[in-house]
Amino acid sequence: MKIYAHRGSAGTHPENTISAFKVAAALPIFGVEFDVHMTKDGELVVIHDEKIDRTSNGQGFIKDMTLSQLEAYDFGAWYSQKCRGEKIPTLREVLYVFKDTHHHINIELKSDIFPYEGMEDKVIEMLQDYRLTNRVVVSSFNHEVIQSFKRKAPNIETAILFMEVMIAPHKYADLVGADALHAFFPTVIRKMGHDAVASGKKVRVFTVNDEAYVDMLEEIGIDAIFTDYPKKMLDYLNSGK
Repeated sequence: MKIYAHRGSAGTHPENTISAFKVAAALPIFGVEFDVHMTKDGELVVIHDEKIDRTSNGQGFIKDMTLSQLEAYDFGAWYSQKCRGEKIPTLREVLYVFKDTHHHINIELKSDIFPYEGMEDKVIEMLQDYRLTNRVVVSSFNHEVIQSFKRKAPNIETAILFMEVMIAPHKYADLVGADALHAFFPTVIRKMGHDAVASGKKVRVFTVNDEAYVDMLEEIGIDAIFTDYPKKMLDYLNSGK
């Protein structure tokens, strides 16, 4: 089973920061996952929430701030005082960390709450600049965006994110134009998960932090898991259990 480092190594470092991504980049795992928003001045930044309140010493929406305003805040101290000084990374900075590694890169477009006009084109252009189009999967809970993205860049892998038990999600993915399914963990242990795997679609599951569930997911045929503890999960898979 493949492992994606969720938000870098979010269980051991402040999520979606360069320090977390450097940890992931040093591990012999399959891939890394992170989230992208767009600032007031059109810059792509890597952060999960629409607001900076939870993971910084500031407050407010990403969409209402410029990159220079965001760079004034600390994005590490909330996790640990040892991590003080971490800044919000841009997408370009994160791609630079992985440009010469083997890792598959999952970029989640966080446009399911606020629409970010022009985000898709900016991501496509940046992936082309870094020659990473064959090492990336673009996902979102906003399936309209995934459909649009696939039409603009049919050679880049796409995935729909969902948290519900669905009927034939693999057929729905075909309707959207998505290549893979990124599903919330509990949903895939039902018939839906078995059917999706049997369809031949890649099924990847978030967020799996307990080794007890890994064997169950392997038995179903899940392609990969997203985890906050990539080193712990790698050690477990390599242990022979």
